[in-house]
Amino acid sequence: MLTRHTVDTSVRFDRLAELPERRAVEAVDVEPLPAGDPPTVLVPREPYLAGADVEEAVNLAIALGRPLLLQGDPGVGKTRLAYAVAYALGLPLEQAYVKSTSRAQDLLYSYDAVRRLYDAQTGRRLRGNPADDVNRYVRLGPLGRAIARAGYGRRSVLLLDEIDKADIDFPNDLLRELDQLRFDVAEVPGLRYAVPPDRPDLRPIVFVTNNEEKALPAAFLRRCVFHYLEFPSSVEELDRILAAHGIAQGALRTEALRTLLRLRELDLTKKPGLSELLDWVGYLQAVGAPAESVGRLPYPGALVKHHGDRARVADWLNPR
Repeated sequence: MLTRHTVDTSVRFDRLAELPERRAVEAVDVEPLPAGDPPTVLVPREPYLAGADVEEAVNLAIALGRPLLLQGDPGVGKTRLAYAVAYALGLPLEQAYVKSTSRAQDLLYSYDAVRRLYDAQTGRRLRGNPADDVNRYVRLGPLGRAIARAGYGRRSVLLLDEIDKADIDFPNDLLRELDQLRFDVAEVPGLRYAVPPDRPDLRPIVFVTNNEEKALPAAFLRRCVFHYLEFPSSVEELDRILAAHGIAQGALRTEALRTLLRLRELDLTKKPGLSELLDWVGYLQAVGAPAESVGRLPYPGALVKHHGDRARVADWLNPR
């Protein structure tokens, strides 16, 4: 019998594929999850320029059915990669933004016992099958919906963003579900959701981002494909990224990149990354800042995020 770890190369991410500016994908905010004919929404194209190493890591994770664990400096594009792959493959994107209070159980489902008790006390019940009356108190979480959708014959992309913000038990509590891609609803005997074991092409494509605020358990790491996203190493690549995000003025891009790279050479607590660069240059373009003013670092709050760094940058701009 085929297992979850069967290598499946039927679907691949192509970083160079020509994509439309908008495309229809399944809506993810529909409750309950429809078994068939799901509604769709128009989604704009994600302007993400992936390198060959990123494409290789994504396709390895898809083929193996393993989560892709992404590390790298904040702002290098870890989160947006999930958006880009979902758009490129025309798949719905389920998102879980992890917090310190997050529980692994909530990624699968939540059960509204209080509402059920209230309905029982007030005599409110659904007509028909009693099991349906119980099921309506179950609300699937992002991972639960991705697994349930596979049971209906449709694939999903799942983003677990900033997993290191949660308690250390959080990734450990997901080991079985991420490995087997099935789970039971304890409050409803017999209710189980699972990815069909003979359909590796329906396995959710899982992205996990990690800012390394704390170490992840070895057992969780063993189940992942790992990739470290480096800050772009060339001016040409950075220029293409700015152009892809609508920064049309070549002179503005050139001066902004020259200034950013010089900033990153300083001994800063938090070096500005791609996210800060896009915010900064986007605002410069919006307010019509002349390219020759960029070297004086206007609007530094978009780039420099620590008080001590602001002092170092001021000394750099105005040497004694």
